[in-house]
Amino acid sequence: MSATLVAKGLAAGHGERVLFSGLDLVVAPGDVVGLVGVNGAGKSTLLRMLAGQVPATDGTVRLSPPTATIGYLPQEPDRIPGESVQAFLARRTGVAAAQRELDAATEALTEGAAGSDDAYSTALDRWLALGGADLAERAEDVVTEIGLDAALEQPMTSLSGGQAARAGMASLLLSRYDVFLLDEPTNDLDLGGLERLERFVAELRAGTVLVSHDREFLARTVTRVVELDLAQQQVRSFGGGYAAYLEEREVARRHAREQYDEYADTRASLEARARSQRSWMEKGVKNARRKASDNDKVGRKFRSEATEKQAAKARQTERLIERLDVVEEPRKEWELRMSIAAAPRSGSVVATLHGAVLRRGPWSLGPVDLQVDWADRVAITGANGAGKSTLLAALLGRVAPDEGRAALGSGVVVGEVDQARGLFFGGEALLDAFAAQVPDWPTAEVRTLLAKFGLVAAHVLRPADTLSPGERTRAALALLQARGVNLLVLDEPTNHLDLPAIEQLESALASYTGTLLLVTHDRRMLDAVHVTRRLRVIDGRVVEL
Repeated sequence: MSATLVAKGLAAGHGERVLFSGLDLVVAPGDVVGLVGVNGAGKSTLLRMLAGQVPATDGTVRLSPPTATIGYLPQEPDRIPGESVQAFLARRTGVAAAQRELDAATEALTEGAAGSDDAYSTALDRWLALGGADLAERAEDVVTEIGLDAALEQPMTSLSGGQAARAGMASLLLSRYDVFLLDEPTNDLDLGGLERLERFVAELRAGTVLVSHDREFLARTVTRVVELDLAQQQVRSFGGGYAAYLEEREVARRHAREQYDEYADTRASLEARARSQRSWMEKGVKNARRKASDNDKVGRKFRSEATEKQAAKARQTERLIERLDVVEEPRKEWELRMSIAAAPRSGSVVATLHGAVLRRGPWSLGPVDLQVDWADRVAITGANGAGKSTLLAALLGRVAPDEGRAALGSGVVVGEVDQARGLFFGGEALLDAFAAQVPDWPTAEVRTLLAKFGLVAAHVLRPADTLSPGERTRAALALLQARGVNLLVLDEPTNHLDLPAIEQLESALASYTGTLLLVTHDRRMLDAVHVTRRLRVIDGRVVEL
Protein backbone atom coordinates (compact mmCIF):
# COMPACT_ATOMS: atom_id res chain seq x y z
CA MET A 1 0.00 0.00 0.00
CA SER A 2 1.28 3.50 -0.85
CA ALA A 3 1.04 5.73 2.20
CA THR A 4 1.94 9.31 3.10
CA LEU A 5 2.74 10.57 6.57
CA VAL A 6 1.83 14.21 7.27
CA ALA A 7 2.86 16.12 10.40
CA LYS A 8 1.67 19.69 10.99
CA GLY A 9 2.87 22.15 13.61
CA LEU A 10 4.46 19.58 15.92
CA ALA A 11 6.01 20.78 19.16
CA ALA A 12 7.81 18.97 21.97
CA GLY A 13 9.71 19.78 25.13
CA HIS A 14 10.63 18.72 28.64
CA GLY A 15 8.98 20.99 31.21
CA GLU A 16 9.84 24.56 30.25
CA ARG A 17 12.60 23.43 27.89
CA VAL A 18 11.43 23.56 24.27
CA LEU A 19 12.98 21.02 21.90
CA PHE A 20 11.24 22.10 18.71
CA SER A 21 8.02 23.78 17.60
CA GLY A 22 6.10 24.45 14.40
CA LEU A 23 7.53 21.35 12.74
CA ASP A 24 5.92 20.42 9.42
CA LEU A 25 6.87 17.22 7.64
CA VAL A 26 5.49 15.27 4.69
CA VAL A 27 6.89 11.80 4.00
CA ALA A 28 5.73 10.38 0.69
CA PRO A 29 6.38 6.88 -0.69
CA GLY A 30 10.04 6.51 -1.62
CA ASP A 31 11.22 9.47 0.51
CA VAL A 32 14.17 8.80 2.81
CA VAL A 33 14.30 11.65 5.32
CA GLY A 34 17.36 11.92 7.56
CA LEU A 35 16.84 13.58 10.96
CA VAL A 36 19.99 15.25 12.26
CA GLY A 37 20.81 17.33 15.32
CA VAL A 38 22.85 17.20 18.50
CA ASN A 39 22.09 14.69 21.25
CA GLY A 40 19.06 15.94 23.14
CA ALA A 41 17.61 17.92 20.22
CA GLY A 42 14.52 15.67 20.14
CA LYS A 43 15.18 13.31 17.22
CA SER A 44 14.04 10.15 19.03
CA THR A 45 11.15 12.08 20.58
CA LEU A 46 10.01 13.14 17.11
CA LEU A 47 10.14 9.56 15.83
CA ARG A 48 8.03 8.37 18.76
CA MET A 49 5.52 11.16 18.06
CA LEU A 50 5.28 10.15 14.41
CA ALA A 51 4.76 6.55 15.54
CA GLY A 52 1.97 7.60 17.90
CA GLN A 53 3.83 6.38 20.97
CA VAL A 54 4.00 9.78 22.70
CA PRO A 55 1.63 12.73 22.32
CA ALA A 56 2.82 15.95 20.76
CA THR A 57 2.71 19.11 22.87
CA ASP A 58 1.08 20.73 19.86
CA GLY A 59 0.24 19.80 16.28
CA THR A 60 -1.11 16.74 14.49
CA VAL A 61 0.10 13.58 12.76
CA ARG A 62 -2.01 11.75 10.21
CA LEU A 63 -1.63 8.90 7.76
CA SER A 64 -3.11 8.74 4.30
CA PRO A 65 -4.78 6.29 4.05
CA PRO A 66 -5.58 5.94 7.77
CA THR A 67 -5.33 2.13 7.57
CA ALA A 68 -1.63 2.27 6.63
CA THR A 69 0.90 0.79 9.04
CA ILE A 70 3.88 2.48 10.69
CA GLY A 71 6.91 0.54 11.84
CA TYR A 72 9.03 2.15 14.55
CA LEU A 73 12.35 0.46 15.36
CA PRO A 74 14.01 2.03 18.43
CA GLN A 75 17.73 2.52 19.10
CA GLU A 76 18.28 -0.48 21.32
CA PRO A 77 16.51 -3.79 20.61
CA ASP A 78 14.52 -4.44 23.76
CA ARG A 79 15.14 -7.98 24.95
CA ILE A 80 12.17 -9.24 26.93
CA PRO A 81 13.01 -12.09 29.33
CA GLY A 82 11.67 -15.37 27.99
CA GLU A 83 11.10 -14.02 24.47
CA SER A 84 12.55 -16.18 21.71
CA VAL A 85 14.19 -14.86 18.56
CA GLN A 86 11.10 -15.94 16.61
CA ALA A 87 8.78 -14.07 18.99
CA PHE A 88 11.06 -11.02 18.86
CA LEU A 89 10.86 -10.99 15.05
CA ALA A 90 7.08 -11.35 15.15
CA ARG A 91 6.78 -8.47 17.60
CA ARG A 92 9.11 -6.11 15.78
CA THR A 93 7.48 -6.75 12.40
CA GLY A 94 4.03 -6.03 13.84
CA VAL A 95 2.84 -9.54 13.02
CA ALA A 96 2.40 -10.51 16.69
CA ALA A 97 0.01 -7.60 17.36
CA ALA A 98 -1.82 -8.26 14.10
CA GLN A 99 -2.16 -11.93 15.06
CA ARG A 100 -3.74 -10.96 18.38
CA GLU A 101 -6.21 -8.69 16.58
CA LEU A 102 -7.03 -11.46 14.11
CA ASP A 103 -7.54 -14.01 16.90
CA ALA A 104 -9.91 -11.64 18.72
CA ALA A 105 -11.81 -10.89 15.50
CA THR A 106 -12.06 -14.62 14.73
CA GLU A 107 -13.50 -15.30 18.18
CA ALA A 108 -16.02 -12.47 17.78
CA LEU A 109 -17.01 -13.79 14.35
CA THR A 110 -17.53 -17.28 15.79
CA GLU A 111 -19.79 -15.84 18.49
CA GLY A 112 -21.76 -13.86 15.90
CA ALA A 113 -21.01 -10.47 17.44
CA ALA A 114 -22.38 -7.39 15.66
CA GLY A 115 -19.96 -5.96 13.11
CA SER A 116 -17.65 -8.95 13.45
CA ASP A 117 -17.55 -9.54 9.67
CA ASP A 118 -15.97 -6.16 8.96
CA ALA A 119 -13.64 -6.43 11.97
CA TYR A 120 -12.43 -9.85 10.83
CA SER A 121 -11.87 -8.65 7.26
CA THR A 122 -9.88 -5.62 8.47
CA ALA A 123 -7.78 -7.72 10.85
CA LEU A 124 -7.07 -10.32 8.19
CA ASP A 125 -6.02 -7.69 5.65
CA ARG A 126 -3.66 -6.15 8.19
CA TRP A 127 -2.13 -9.50 9.13
CA LEU A 128 -1.56 -10.39 5.48
CA ALA A 129 -0.14 -6.94 4.63
CA LEU A 130 2.40 -7.22 7.44
CA GLY A 131 3.54 -10.61 6.14
CA GLY A 132 2.02 -12.84 8.80
CA ALA A 133 1.18 -15.65 6.38
CA ASP A 134 4.78 -16.57 5.57
CA LEU A 135 6.79 -14.93 8.36
CA ALA A 136 8.16 -18.22 9.70
CA GLU A 137 9.49 -19.31 6.31
CA ARG A 138 10.93 -15.89 5.51
CA ALA A 139 12.54 -15.68 8.96
CA GLU A 140 14.48 -18.88 8.35
CA ASP A 141 15.82 -17.53 5.05
CA VAL A 142 16.72 -14.06 6.39
CA VAL A 143 18.42 -15.39 9.50
CA THR A 144 20.56 -17.64 7.31
CA GLU A 145 21.27 -14.83 4.84
CA ILE A 146 22.61 -12.41 7.47
CA GLY A 147 24.57 -15.07 9.34
CA LEU A 148 22.70 -15.02 12.64
CA ASP A 149 24.08 -18.21 14.15
CA ALA A 150 21.27 -18.64 16.68
CA ALA A 151 18.19 -20.87 16.61
CA LEU A 152 14.84 -19.12 16.26
CA GLU A 153 13.77 -20.79 19.50
CA GLN A 154 16.77 -19.38 21.40
CA PRO A 155 15.99 -16.69 24.02
CA MET A 156 16.93 -13.17 22.96
CA THR A 157 18.55 -12.56 26.34
CA SER A 158 21.11 -15.27 25.58
CA LEU A 159 22.42 -13.53 22.44
CA SER A 160 25.68 -11.61 22.33
CA GLY A 161 25.67 -7.93 21.37
CA GLY A 162 26.61 -8.79 17.81
CA GLN A 163 23.91 -11.45 17.55
CA ALA A 164 21.30 -9.05 18.95
CA ALA A 165 22.31 -6.51 16.30
CA ARG A 166 21.81 -9.15 13.60
CA ALA A 167 18.41 -10.05 15.07
CA GLY A 168 17.45 -6.37 14.90
CA MET A 169 18.58 -6.30 11.28
CA ALA A 170 16.52 -9.42 10.54
CA SER A 171 13.40 -7.80 12.02
CA LEU A 172 13.89 -4.84 9.71
CA LEU A 173 14.43 -6.95 6.60
CA LEU A 174 11.30 -8.95 7.40
CA SER A 175 9.10 -5.89 7.96
CA ARG A 176 6.41 -4.88 5.49
CA TYR A 177 5.27 -1.56 6.93
CA ASP A 178 3.92 1.29 4.84
CA VAL A 179 6.09 3.85 6.65
CA PHE A 180 9.40 3.09 8.41
CA LEU A 181 10.76 5.08 11.37
CA LEU A 182 14.31 3.95 12.12
CA ASP A 183 16.24 5.18 15.16
CA GLU A 184 19.98 4.53 14.81
CA PRO A 185 19.59 1.39 12.66
CA THR A 186 23.35 1.31 11.96
CA ASN A 187 24.39 0.84 15.61
CA ASP A 188 26.47 -2.30 16.19
CA LEU A 189 26.24 -3.41 12.55
CA ASP A 190 29.37 -4.74 10.88
CA LEU A 191 30.45 -3.57 7.43
CA GLY A 192 28.48 -6.32 5.70
CA GLY A 193 25.38 -5.44 7.70
CA LEU A 194 25.75 -1.76 6.84
CA GLU A 195 25.90 -2.55 3.15
CA ARG A 196 22.83 -4.80 3.44
CA LEU A 197 20.95 -2.08 5.34
CA GLU A 198 21.88 0.49 2.70
CA ARG A 199 20.48 -1.71 -0.06
CA PHE A 200 17.30 -2.33 1.93
CA VAL A 201 16.65 1.38 2.52
CA ALA A 202 17.54 2.31 -1.07
CA GLU A 203 15.10 -0.28 -2.45
CA LEU A 204 12.21 0.60 -0.13
CA ARG A 205 9.10 1.92 -1.82
CA ALA A 206 7.73 3.01 1.54
CA GLY A 207 8.46 6.42 3.03
CA THR A 208 11.26 6.34 5.60
CA VAL A 209 12.39 8.67 8.38
CA LEU A 210 15.68 7.72 9.99
CA VAL A 211 18.10 8.94 12.61
CA SER A 212 21.72 7.96 12.14
CA HIS A 213 25.11 9.32 13.11
CA ASP A 214 26.88 7.17 10.52
CA ARG A 215 27.98 9.84 8.05
CA GLU A 216 28.68 7.43 5.21
CA PHE A 217 25.29 5.73 5.65
CA LEU A 218 23.53 9.12 5.52
CA ALA A 219 25.49 10.09 2.42
CA ARG A 220 24.45 6.89 0.64
CA THR A 221 20.76 6.74 1.58
CA VAL A 222 18.88 9.94 2.44
CA THR A 223 17.09 12.03 -0.16
CA ARG A 224 16.26 14.89 2.21
CA VAL A 225 17.55 16.17 5.55
CA VAL A 226 15.57 17.73 8.41
CA GLU A 227 17.77 19.45 10.98
CA LEU A 228 16.59 20.01 14.55
CA ASP A 229 18.71 22.99 15.55
CA LEU A 230 18.49 23.11 19.34
CA ALA A 231 20.75 26.15 19.67
CA GLN A 232 18.71 28.30 17.28
CA GLN A 233 15.37 26.71 18.26
CA GLN A 234 14.67 26.16 14.57
CA VAL A 235 13.67 23.31 12.29
CA ARG A 236 15.18 23.42 8.83
CA SER A 237 14.55 21.23 5.81
CA PHE A 238 17.19 20.70 3.13
CA GLY A 239 16.46 19.14 -0.23
CA GLY A 240 18.95 16.74 -1.76
CA GLY A 241 21.21 14.27 -0.02
CA TYR A 242 23.49 14.53 2.98
CA ALA A 243 26.43 16.08 1.10
CA ALA A 244 24.12 18.78 -0.27
CA TYR A 245 22.82 19.40 3.25
CA LEU A 246 26.33 19.99 4.59
CA GLU A 247 27.04 22.51 1.84
CA GLU A 248 23.68 24.29 2.14
CA ARG A 249 23.93 24.42 5.95
CA GLU A 250 27.36 26.04 5.76
CA VAL A 251 26.12 28.60 3.22
CA ALA A 252 23.00 29.32 5.31
CA ARG A 253 25.06 29.82 8.48
CA ARG A 254 27.47 32.11 6.68
CA HIS A 255 24.63 34.18 5.24
CA ALA A 256 22.91 34.40 8.63
CA ARG A 257 26.12 35.68 10.20
CA GLU A 258 26.68 38.14 7.34
CA GLN A 259 23.10 39.46 7.61
CA TYR A 260 23.46 39.94 11.33
CA ASP A 261 26.86 41.62 10.99
CA GLU A 262 25.44 44.00 8.35
CA TYR A 263 22.47 44.81 10.59
CA ALA A 264 24.68 45.26 13.66
CA ASP A 265 27.11 47.52 11.75
CA THR A 266 24.26 49.64 10.35
CA ARG A 267 22.61 49.99 13.74
CA ALA A 268 25.90 50.82 15.46
CA SER A 269 26.65 53.48 12.82
CA LEU A 270 23.21 55.06 13.19
CA GLU A 271 23.42 54.97 16.98
CA ALA A 272 26.83 56.66 16.84
CA ARG A 273 25.40 59.32 14.51
CA ALA A 274 22.44 59.85 16.83
CA ARG A 275 24.77 60.25 19.81
CA SER A 276 26.84 62.83 17.93
CA GLN A 277 23.73 64.74 16.86
CA ARG A 278 22.38 64.77 20.41
CA SER A 279 25.79 65.92 21.64
CA TRP A 280 25.85 68.77 19.11
CA MET A 281 22.30 69.67 20.07
CA GLU A 282 23.18 69.77 23.77
CA LYS A 283 26.24 71.93 23.04
CA GLY A 284 24.03 74.27 21.06
CA VAL A 285 21.61 74.59 23.98
CA LYS A 286 24.49 75.29 26.39
CA ASN A 287 25.92 77.91 24.04
CA ALA A 288 22.51 79.52 23.68
CA ARG A 289 22.13 79.75 27.46
CA ARG A 290 25.66 81.05 27.97
CA LYS A 291 25.05 83.82 25.44
CA ALA A 292 21.47 84.54 26.49
CA SER A 293 22.41 88.12 27.51
CA ASP A 294 23.71 88.81 24.04
CA ASN A 295 21.62 91.57 22.46
CA ASP A 296 22.41 90.25 18.99
CA LYS A 297 18.97 88.99 17.91
CA VAL A 298 20.37 87.59 14.67
CA GLY A 299 22.96 85.53 16.55
CA ARG A 300 20.40 84.15 18.98
CA LYS A 301 18.10 83.20 16.13
CA PHE A 302 20.94 81.48 14.26
CA ARG A 303 21.99 79.46 17.30
CA SER A 304 18.38 78.48 18.03
CA GLU A 305 17.79 77.34 14.46
CA ALA A 306 21.05 75.34 14.43
CA THR A 307 20.09 73.61 17.67
CA GLU A 308 16.62 72.75 16.33
CA LYS A 309 18.16 71.36 13.14
CA GLN A 310 20.45 69.09 15.15
CA ALA A 311 17.49 67.93 17.25
CA ALA A 312 15.50 67.19 14.08
CA LYS A 313 18.42 65.25 12.63
CA ALA A 314 18.72 63.24 15.84
CA ARG A 315 15.01 62.41 15.76
CA GLN A 316 15.29 61.43 12.09
CA THR A 317 18.23 59.12 12.85
CA GLU A 318 16.30 57.54 15.74
CA ARG A 319 13.37 56.87 13.41
CA LEU A 320 15.78 55.19 10.97
CA ILE A 321 16.95 52.94 13.81
CA GLU A 322 13.36 52.08 14.72
CA ARG A 323 12.55 51.19 11.11
CA LEU A 324 15.46 48.78 10.75
CA ASP A 325 14.41 45.17 10.24
CA VAL A 326 15.77 43.48 13.34
CA VAL A 327 18.07 40.53 12.63
CA GLU A 328 18.62 38.26 15.61
CA GLU A 329 22.20 37.27 16.26
CA PRO A 330 22.74 33.59 15.40
CA ARG A 331 23.19 31.80 18.68
CA LYS A 332 26.54 30.10 18.99
CA GLU A 333 26.11 26.34 18.86
CA TRP A 334 27.17 24.41 21.92
CA GLU A 335 30.42 22.71 21.06
CA LEU A 336 32.02 19.73 22.73
CA ARG A 337 35.73 20.42 23.13
CA MET A 338 37.24 17.29 24.53
CA SER A 339 40.71 16.00 25.20
CA ILE A 340 41.98 12.72 26.57
CA ALA A 341 44.11 13.07 29.68
CA ALA A 342 47.37 11.16 29.44
CA ALA A 343 48.79 9.09 32.30
CA PRO A 344 52.54 8.44 32.56
CA ARG A 345 53.56 5.97 29.89
CA SER A 346 53.34 2.27 30.59
CA GLY A 347 56.04 -0.31 29.97
CA SER A 348 57.13 -1.11 26.44
CA VAL A 349 54.81 -4.14 26.26
CA VAL A 350 51.19 -3.17 26.98
CA ALA A 351 49.34 -6.49 26.56
CA THR A 352 50.09 -9.97 25.27
CA LEU A 353 48.26 -13.16 24.35
CA HIS A 354 50.26 -16.39 23.98
CA GLY A 355 48.40 -19.33 22.43
CA ALA A 356 45.18 -17.95 23.93
CA VAL A 357 41.94 -19.81 23.21
CA LEU A 358 38.59 -18.51 24.44
CA ARG A 359 35.43 -20.60 24.24
CA ARG A 360 31.75 -19.88 24.58
CA GLY A 361 29.84 -23.10 24.08
CA PRO A 362 30.55 -24.36 20.55
CA TRP A 363 32.15 -21.04 19.54
CA SER A 364 35.86 -20.44 20.05
CA LEU A 365 38.47 -17.80 19.30
CA GLY A 366 42.10 -18.72 18.88
CA PRO A 367 44.72 -19.77 19.41
CA VAL A 368 45.80 -16.11 19.37
CA ASP A 369 49.39 -14.88 19.61
CA LEU A 370 49.36 -11.11 19.86
CA GLN A 371 51.51 -8.41 21.40
CA VAL A 372 50.44 -4.77 21.75
CA ASP A 373 53.33 -2.38 22.34
CA TRP A 374 53.45 1.12 23.79
CA ALA A 375 51.95 3.75 21.43
CA ASP A 376 50.49 1.13 19.06
CA ARG A 377 47.30 2.44 17.50
CA VAL A 378 45.30 -0.65 16.57
CA ALA A 379 42.04 -0.76 14.59
CA ILE A 380 40.09 -4.00 15.07
CA THR A 381 37.35 -4.98 12.62
CA GLY A 382 35.29 -8.08 11.94
CA ALA A 383 31.75 -9.31 11.52
CA ASN A 384 29.22 -9.11 14.34
CA GLY A 385 29.74 -11.98 16.71
CA ALA A 386 33.26 -12.68 15.42
CA GLY A 387 34.74 -12.06 18.86
CA LYS A 388 36.11 -8.50 18.81
CA SER A 389 34.79 -7.62 22.28
CA THR A 390 35.99 -11.02 23.57
CA LEU A 391 39.45 -10.24 22.21
CA LEU A 392 39.45 -6.90 24.04
CA ALA A 393 38.33 -8.56 27.28
CA ALA A 394 41.19 -11.07 27.01
CA LEU A 395 43.77 -8.37 26.30
CA LEU A 396 42.57 -6.36 29.32
CA GLY A 397 42.66 -9.42 31.59
CA ARG A 398 38.91 -9.46 32.21
CA VAL A 399 38.39 -12.89 30.71
CA ALA A 400 40.89 -15.68 31.40
CA PRO A 401 41.67 -17.77 28.32
CA ASP A 402 40.60 -21.41 28.41
CA GLU A 403 44.01 -22.25 27.01
CA GLY A 404 47.25 -20.29 26.78
CA ARG A 405 48.23 -17.13 28.64
CA ALA A 406 47.26 -13.45 28.78
CA ALA A 407 49.18 -10.65 30.49
CA LEU A 408 48.71 -6.91 30.94
CA GLY A 409 51.94 -4.91 31.03
CA SER A 410 53.28 -2.87 33.92
CA GLY A 411 52.02 0.65 34.54
CA VAL A 412 49.01 0.25 32.23
CA VAL A 413 46.12 2.62 33.07
CA VAL A 414 43.03 1.69 31.07
CA GLY A 415 40.37 4.11 29.91
CA GLU A 416 37.40 2.52 28.16
CA VAL A 417 34.18 3.21 26.35
CA ASP A 418 32.58 -0.23 26.13
CA GLN A 419 30.02 -1.26 23.56
CA ALA A 420 27.20 -1.66 26.11
CA ARG A 421 27.95 1.73 27.75
CA GLY A 422 27.69 -0.20 31.00
CA LEU A 423 29.83 2.07 33.19
CA PHE A 424 26.93 4.44 33.91
CA PHE A 425 23.92 2.17 33.84
CA GLY A 426 22.74 1.79 37.44
CA GLY A 427 20.06 3.39 39.59
CA GLU A 428 22.54 5.80 41.16
CA ALA A 429 22.42 9.46 40.13
CA LEU A 430 24.90 10.21 37.36
CA LEU A 431 26.63 12.81 39.53
CA ASP A 432 27.26 10.26 42.29
CA ALA A 433 28.26 7.48 39.89
CA PHE A 434 30.74 9.76 38.13
CA ALA A 435 32.12 11.17 41.40
CA ALA A 436 32.83 7.61 42.58
CA GLN A 437 35.18 7.21 39.60
CA VAL A 438 37.13 10.38 40.51
CA PRO A 439 36.97 10.43 44.33
CA ASP A 440 39.51 13.24 44.66
CA TRP A 441 37.42 15.66 42.61
CA PRO A 442 35.18 18.23 44.35
CA THR A 443 31.51 17.97 43.41
CA ALA A 444 31.58 21.40 41.78
CA GLU A 445 34.38 20.32 39.42
CA VAL A 446 32.50 17.14 38.51
CA ARG A 447 29.43 19.22 37.64
CA THR A 448 31.53 21.62 35.57
CA LEU A 449 33.16 18.84 33.58
CA LEU A 450 29.87 17.05 32.89
CA ALA A 451 28.33 20.35 31.79
CA LYS A 452 31.13 20.71 29.21
CA PHE A 453 29.89 17.42 27.77
CA GLY A 454 26.30 18.66 27.60
CA LEU A 455 25.22 16.96 30.83
CA VAL A 456 23.71 19.74 32.91
CA ALA A 457 21.65 19.82 36.11
CA ALA A 458 18.69 18.13 34.43
CA HIS A 459 20.91 15.14 33.62
CA VAL A 460 23.33 14.73 36.51
CA LEU A 461 20.70 14.27 39.21
CA ARG A 462 18.82 11.59 37.26
CA PRO A 463 19.50 7.87 37.74
CA ALA A 464 22.23 6.97 35.27
CA ASP A 465 20.16 4.19 33.71
CA THR A 466 17.45 6.70 32.68
CA LEU A 467 19.87 8.59 30.45
CA SER A 468 19.83 8.07 26.71
CA PRO A 469 22.61 5.97 25.14
CA GLY A 470 24.13 9.14 23.72
CA GLU A 471 24.16 10.81 27.13
CA ARG A 472 25.81 7.74 28.72
CA THR A 473 28.43 7.83 25.96
CA ARG A 474 29.16 11.48 26.71
CA ALA A 475 29.59 10.63 30.40
CA ALA A 476 32.10 7.91 29.48
CA LEU A 477 34.02 10.37 27.29
CA ALA A 478 34.03 12.92 30.12
CA LEU A 479 35.66 10.32 32.35
CA LEU A 480 38.46 9.91 29.80
CA GLN A 481 39.12 13.62 30.15
CA ALA A 482 39.01 13.44 33.96
CA ARG A 483 41.31 10.47 34.47
CA GLY A 484 44.73 10.05 32.95
CA VAL A 485 44.96 6.93 30.76
CA ASN A 486 47.73 5.38 28.70
CA LEU A 487 45.71 2.54 27.14
CA LEU A 488 42.55 3.80 25.47
CA VAL A 489 39.97 1.16 24.52
CA LEU A 490 37.03 2.27 22.37
CA ASP A 491 34.42 -0.34 21.40
CA GLU A 492 32.07 1.16 18.79
CA PRO A 493 32.50 4.68 20.25
CA THR A 494 30.41 6.43 17.59
CA ASN A 495 27.24 4.52 18.47
CA HIS A 496 24.65 7.02 19.79
CA LEU A 497 27.00 10.01 19.50
CA ASP A 498 25.86 13.02 17.50
CA LEU A 499 27.89 14.18 14.51
CA PRO A 500 29.68 17.13 16.18
CA ALA A 501 30.72 14.89 19.10
CA ILE A 502 32.10 12.26 16.69
CA GLU A 503 34.21 14.91 14.99
CA GLN A 504 35.47 16.13 18.37
CA LEU A 505 36.37 12.57 19.37
CA GLU A 506 38.33 12.14 16.14
CA SER A 507 40.16 15.39 16.89
CA ALA A 508 40.97 14.26 20.44
CA LEU A 509 42.30 10.93 19.14
CA ALA A 510 44.64 12.80 16.79
CA SER A 511 46.42 14.40 19.75
CA TYR A 512 46.34 11.36 22.06
CA THR A 513 49.85 9.92 22.45
CA GLY A 514 49.19 6.66 24.32
CA THR A 515 48.18 3.21 23.13
CA LEU A 516 44.85 2.86 21.33
CA LEU A 517 42.60 -0.14 20.70
CA LEU A 518 39.74 0.93 18.44
CA VAL A 519 36.82 -1.28 17.42
CA THR A 520 34.55 0.48 14.95
CA HIS A 521 32.54 -0.06 11.79
CA ASP A 522 32.23 3.68 11.17
CA ARG A 523 33.84 3.91 7.76
CA ARG A 524 34.63 7.60 7.99
CA MET A 525 36.21 7.20 11.42
CA LEU A 526 38.38 4.38 10.08
CA ASP A 527 39.60 6.80 7.41
CA ALA A 528 39.96 9.78 9.76
CA VAL A 529 41.80 8.22 12.70
CA HIS A 530 45.50 7.46 12.26
CA VAL A 531 46.33 3.85 13.17
CA THR A 532 49.59 1.93 12.98
CA ARG A 533 48.11 -1.58 12.86
CA ARG A 534 44.91 -3.19 11.60
CA LEU A 535 43.57 -6.49 12.91
CA ARG A 536 40.62 -8.45 11.57
CA VAL A 537 38.77 -11.10 13.58
CA ILE A 538 37.47 -13.75 11.20
CA ASP A 539 36.55 -17.44 11.47
CA GLY A 540 37.86 -17.71 15.02
CA ARG A 541 41.23 -16.21 14.09
CA VAL A 542 42.92 -12.83 14.53
CA VAL A 543 44.63 -11.75 11.31
CA GLU A 544 46.97 -8.76 10.99
CA LEU A 545 46.31 -6.90 7.76
